[in-house]
Amino acid sequence: MRAAIVEAPGKVSVTTVPDPSPGPREVVVSVASCGLCGTDLHILQGEFAPTLPIVPGHEFAGEIVGVGSHVTELAVGDKVAVDPSLHCHECRYCRSGRGNLCDRWAAIGVTVPGGAAEFAVAPVANCVRLPDHVDVRDAALIEPLSCAVRGYDVLTSTLGARVLVYGSGTMGLMMLELAKRTGAAGVDVLDVNPDRLATASLLGCSRSAANADELDTPGGWDVVIDATGNARAIQDGLGRVAKGGTFLQFGVADYATTAVIEPYRIYNQEITITGSMAVLHSYERAAALFATGVLDPAVFISDRLPLEQYPQAIDQFAAGVGRKIVVQP
Repeated sequence: MRAAIVEAPGKVSVTTVPDPSPGPREVVVSVASCGLCGTDLHILQGEFAPTLPIVPGHEFAGEIVGVGSHVTELAVGDKVAVDPSLHCHECRYCRSGRGNLCDRWAAIGVTVPGGAAEFAVAPVANCVRLPDHVDVRDAALIEPLSCAVRGYDVLTSTLGARVLVYGSGTMGLMMLELAKRTGAAGVDVLDVNPDRLATASLLGCSRSAANADELDTPGGWDVVIDATGNARAIQDGLGRVAKGGTFLQFGVADYATTAVIEPYRIYNQEITITGSMAVLHSYERAAALFATGVLDPAVFISDRLPLEQYPQAIDQFAAGVGRKIVVQP
């Protein structure tokens, strides 16, 4: 089969690799689409993935074409979206229900071969069957949506909150869509990219701007979400949180990124600073939301490229051109 391979830091190609075979409790998925995200850039830079080479791709969906000998829940021909999370189920975090913090954290497309290929193997427990009306070519959006759902689990937002989102890429736009549905009184979006800001406006944000100073919000915002991972955005966002408010670090920053906090202000104004790591008990809910039409794939997916163009696709993503980019074998 054909697959993208991150061979070494900064080096990615598309080549032929052996077809995968399922284990007793695994299935083989014929990949219909595979999304690119910030984690893929970190892998290309030599971070996250413990060893290279690796077939990337943790946002994917497709049709089952092979099942292991002990699989009874799914059958050949079923359309599925795949939760990439691989937890050990043994460490203290897994035993306490916090598998996304697993001491032996692993993921399809990060530590084992992923969906940037014609076929991918996944545990049957990680596969969510999709209803007939869902186009499997759009269902690569379910994994990032499940991360956004997890973010809102962490926030436990109250009704009527004033929300500020930094970044109107795929994840920022998903946080916008969920904020609108969780009772926010207003959702403002910041981005230096005017094309992306236009999409936020199309999706119904309250206000959009390149800088928070352009938005008159006395006292700040109740919820501030960074969906960029950019040091300047993070630093600015920390100073925009209202008294009693919450700052959510949602964007994936480089390991070396730092920000300055003011301990007295956090104490005196009872500000919460928290983070959200990947997927946790949120994948099935995201699939159910997706099936209801919570996202418009025509808006979110800006580019569909053939698998053979994976190197060009990741270069485009790194340049910040477009929104969600998917490759299709």
